[in-house]
Amino acid sequence: MYQTKIAGLGKYVPENVVTNDDLSKMMETNDEWITERTGIKERRHIKKGDGNSTAVMGVKAAKIAIERAGISKDDIDLIVFATLSPDYYFPGCGVQVQEMLEIDTCPALDVRNQCSGFIYGMSVADQFIKTGMYKNVLLIGSENHSGGLDFTTRGRSVSVIFGDGAGAAVLTRSDHNGEGILSTHLHSEGKHALELSLKGPSTEHWVPEIIAENPQGDDIPYYPYMNGQFVFKNAIQRFSEVINEGLQANGLEVSDIDMLIPHQANLRISQFVQQKFKLKDDQVYNNIQRYGNTTAASIPIALTEAWEEGKIKEGDIVVLAAFGSGFTWGSAIIKW
Repeated sequence: MYQTKIAGLGKYVPENVVTNDDLSKMMETNDEWITERTGIKERRHIKKGDGNSTAVMGVKAAKIAIERAGISKDDIDLIVFATLSPDYYFPGCGVQVQEMLEIDTCPALDVRNQCSGFIYGMSVADQFIKTGMYKNVLLIGSENHSGGLDFTTRGRSVSVIFGDGAGAAVLTRSDHNGEGILSTHLHSEGKHALELSLKGPSTEHWVPEIIAENPQGDDIPYYPYMNGQFVFKNAIQRFSEVINEGLQANGLEVSDIDMLIPHQANLRISQFVQQKFKLKDDQVYNNIQRYGNTTAASIPIALTEAWEEGKIKEGDIVVLAAFGSGFTWGSAIIKW
């Protein structure tokens, strides 16, 4: 079987910076309250008229990744697009990317695993490459959260957390054993699905029904809901489990980790995991302070930045881990 390596990385975030102080003008909150609970100082939001969307941001990140991979867009054999905020209910963003990049007909697969979407997408791409079916896979994580958040005091516990942005990776075939993606590990636990969810609009909560049931707008199910403390408790447990699972599968120890890049859900979660594994600051990469939680885009954005800053070098053991809505969680162990 072939090995899968990351040949190119790219990211894109909107230019519009939204600080905690900016949010305090929209709702009852302040910088201290947000920073203490999440570690976030600012995030990026799409601004009306800037031409961005989930698919557009994905394309911008993808172009950088393709160029860095040293291939042509016509060398892409498969597009895998992870998001919870597609431009349309259907079709998915994958086909939009194919059209925007002017790639001749190629398969496009959309992944709906929210915060774990990039890890799930990486696992799918890895299997296609390892079996020899495809050589070059374009994997994208992109989110436009700001278009669907409740920017009032009612929604502050969720709305202060999320930001917009995209990250992309070109995964390609390698004949060298022992390098690239060593393994991926995926899990889900659907009994907790509604603890972090968006119920509508959907086939069970169409817009006309929502309006009819909530004429005063008192209980609007088309804003995200999150049971914050319950999600936090489960996240720290599953992060630890799935990281250990990946290390054990490859005969590695915690001391072998050169860089851990966790999904940027909450800085306090990342710090808890770091302390549990007794990792140094230079062994964990966090950028949630600048971008907030960008869900499926958070890992590729952070991975790209860590690589750009020279914090990931050839031969390093890089661990990616994510937890999110579903509940879903997963990890990837990579030898750079």
